[in-house]
Amino acid sequence: MIREARVKCIVCPIGCEITVTLRNGEILSIKGNRCVRGAEYARQEVLEPKRMLITVIKVRGGSLPVVSVKTLKPIPKKLISKAIEALANLEVEAPIKVGDTVMKNLLDLGVDVVATRSVNSLRREESLQ
Repeated sequence: MIREARVKCIVCPIGCEITVTLRNGEILSIKGNRCVRGAEYARQEVLEPKRMLITVIKVRGGSLPVVSVKTLKPIPKKLISKAIEALANLEVEAPIKVGDTVMKNLLDLGVDVVATRSVNSLRREESLQ
């Protein structure tokens, strides 16, 4: 069975409209890209889409109740829900600094999750006032 998938490339500002033709899950052609990077993006987006995961996790003893976090690399789109579940029960102790690893090897994907902001501890906040 032959099908076409249309992809809007986000690799550069041009935003090429790319058409990927597949037969039984195998790519027959990629058309509409203006560069090699666009073709590779379309190939990955059709065969195994990946996304960066950005969310928040709970902070114990912090000046804020949560800290924003992100994966260091994109993860398979189909695993986003499982990744969110894995992070939902995670709680870290303040203080947290930008770039601190809050989880190593998320879902055995070889991708770490890091803090994207700093959160002071309540004790430190109180001592500064």
